[in-house]
Amino acid sequence: MTSDFLPTRTAALERLSRFLPQAGATYAARRNFDLGAGRHSHVSTLSPYLRHRLITEAEVLQAVLARHSLRAAEKFVQEVYWRTYWKGWLEMRPAVWQDYLAERSAAWNAVQTQSGLRRRWEEACAGDTGIDAFDSWAQELVETGYLHNHARMWFASIWIFTLRLPWSLGADFFLRHLLDGDVASNTLSWRWVAGLQTKGKTYLARASNITQFTEGRFAPRGLAQEAPPLQGPDHPLLQALPRPGEVAHDLRTGLLITPDDLSPGFIADALADPVTVALTSHRTALSHLAIAPQVLAWEDGALTETATRWADRLGPITRAPDLVEWVRTHDLEQVVTAYAPVGVEADALRHLSTATDVRVTQLRRPYDSAAWPHASHGFFRFKEKIPELIGRLKGLTLA
Repeated sequence: MTSDFLPTRTAALERLSRFLPQAGATYAARRNFDLGAGRHSHVSTLSPYLRHRLITEAEVLQAVLARHSLRAAEKFVQEVYWRTYWKGWLEMRPAVWQDYLAERSAAWNAVQTQSGLRRRWEEACAGDTGIDAFDSWAQELVETGYLHNHARMWFASIWIFTLRLPWSLGADFFLRHLLDGDVASNTLSWRWVAGLQTKGKTYLARASNITQFTEGRFAPRGLAQEAPPLQGPDHPLLQALPRPGEVAHDLRTGLLITPDDLSPGFIADALADPVTVALTSHRTALSHLAIAPQVLAWEDGALTETATRWADRLGPITRAPDLVEWVRTHDLEQVVTAYAPVGVEADALRHLSTATDVRVTQLRRPYDSAAWPHASHGFFRFKEKIPELIGRLKGLTLA
C-alpha cells in the first residue's frame, strides 16, 4: 500500500532517522536482499522523497556522515550519488530522452499491431507470466508504487531477455507506477540493463542469484541464459550544462514550485517578494498511457503538503495547471523556479518560454552544479570525485 509512504516532509525525516543506524556496515551487508513488500527496512526507502526533494540529497548525506565515516557508509553514499550521476549524465545528453520517447512510440505501435506481442506485454504488466519472482514484483509495484533496487534490475533483465519485450515499454511501465519515477534514473538504468548505456555490457538475471538474495522466496524457471546487448545509436555528443539562472529583481515575478523540487527554501531566499506563488505538475505527460492513480494521488498529496508547510513564509500558494494562463492572469514578467532537469517539467517550462514573453529563471542547487559536470563519462570515474563533493556539502542550503 502507498500508505507506507506518506507524502510529507515529516515522513521523510522520520524514515531517515529510522534508517541512520543501519547506513554503515549493515546497509553494505544487507542492501542487495529483497525480502518483499513491507520488509524493506534494511534499505532507506527514501527514493520517493528524494525524487521530489521533500528531503534533499545534501540533507541525507550530512545526516549519514554525522553518524558514520565515509568509509563505513561508502555503499550508501554511492547509491545517493548514483541518482545525482544519472541526472548529470542526461543533462549533458538530453537527446537520449528524446530517443527513448521515439523508441517507445515505435514499440507501442508494434504492440497495437502484433497480437502476440500485445498478449506478452499485457501478461507482463499484469504479473501473469508464470515466472514467480517477476509476477510478484509486477504486482508489488502496481500495489505499492515501490520496488527494491535489486528487484528492479532483475525485473528489467527478465522483461528484456527472457520475455523479449521492448525495453522502452518496460521503462514506461516503471514510470507509470513508481512513486519515485524519475526520467534520468529510470531511463538510463533500463538502458544499462539492455546494454545500451555501457555499450556491450548487459545485466543477466540468474535464478540462483534471485533465490539467494530473496532468501528462498523465489526459484524462477525458464530464465534466459544469456543477455546479448541490444543495438542502438552511439551516445550523442556531450553538451555543456545550461548555465544556472539569475533572478532579475526589477521584474514582476511569480514563484513556481514543481514536483522536481518541493523544498523551495533556496528559491525563497533569492526572491524577496513574489507577486504570486503557484504549484504545477505535468506528471501525466510522462507516458502515452495513464499514470497509476495512486502515483498521481501521492504527488498531489506532496504538493498540498508543500503548500501548507510554506504558507506562513510564502503566503497563499495556488495551483497552476496551465502555466501560460497563470503568467497572463498575473501579468508576470519573470517566473522563478528550481532548475527542472530533463523531463516533463522542463518541457513545460520550455513551452512557457516560447508561448509567452516571460523570462523563465531556473535556479540550480549548488549540490547539482558541483556534481553534474563530473558525470561526463562512466560512474566509476564520477565516484572518484565523491570525497571532494562530500567536502563541499558543509555550508550548502540543505532544504
